[in-house]
Amino acid sequence: MGGEGTEAVIVIPTYNEKDNLRPLVEEILRLPRRLRIVIVDDNSPDGTGQVADELAAQMAEVQVIHRSGKGGRGSACLAGFRYALQETEAPLILEMDADFSHHPRYIPELLDKARQADVVIGSRYLRDSRIVDWGLRRRIFSRLANLFARTMLGVPIADYTNGFRCYRREVLEALDLDSIQTTGYIVLSETALRLHKAGARFAEIPTVFVNRKRGQSNTTLSEIVDAFAAVWRLRRRYARAQR
Repeated sequence: MGGEGTEAVIVIPTYNEKDNLRPLVEEILRLPRRLRIVIVDDNSPDGTGQVADELAAQMAEVQVIHRSGKGGRGSACLAGFRYALQETEAPLILEMDADFSHHPRYIPELLDKARQADVVIGSRYLRDSRIVDWGLRRRIFSRLANLFARTMLGVPIADYTNGFRCYRREVLEALDLDSIQTTGYIVLSETALRLHKAGARFAEIPTVFVNRKRGQSNTTLSEIVDAFAAVWRLRRRYARAQR
């Protein structure tokens, strides 16, 4: 893949994102920044992996990792991080979803903010942030999930559960990605907790988060319930480690 002169690698985990992937990649690569993209597809039955391969064949900036099953967003991002660290020299690594809820227009601001911080989060919960097309139940649940994570884990950020993040290369290199034990979306919380304990500097930027327009959400009710339990287990595990 190379990486000389690349400003950032964008890691995009995908599962059934056939309709979203091409327009997303094209919009990212129109940005006036030196970017490369790693698509990590979990054997999507809708043909997303084939679309990803077509993009890679047409665009030198795109690389694809195919995985054999639905391993979850968290482990897909970790796979993308490993690839970016091993195969490129990019100083920044960014993760984002493929459904346009994380809009590419915020990428330049995330990258610029990373000059002042080790981790920058595109937040849904700052003063100038906004969430579009979410029902009341989902808004309440998301607020409670973030409040619970902040109370249990103590990382000074507003948005624990949004995977629109930019990392400086050196903090991921020091993290030991292979030792992260959680799966799914809870990887976001464990990564934040471990980086906080290692002294990483966090920053957030406000974003407008728009609920997906095409395709269906890949998050199930059981994954949501598991996320609360996993935050509690994280707190207990790291509390024991400190004793």
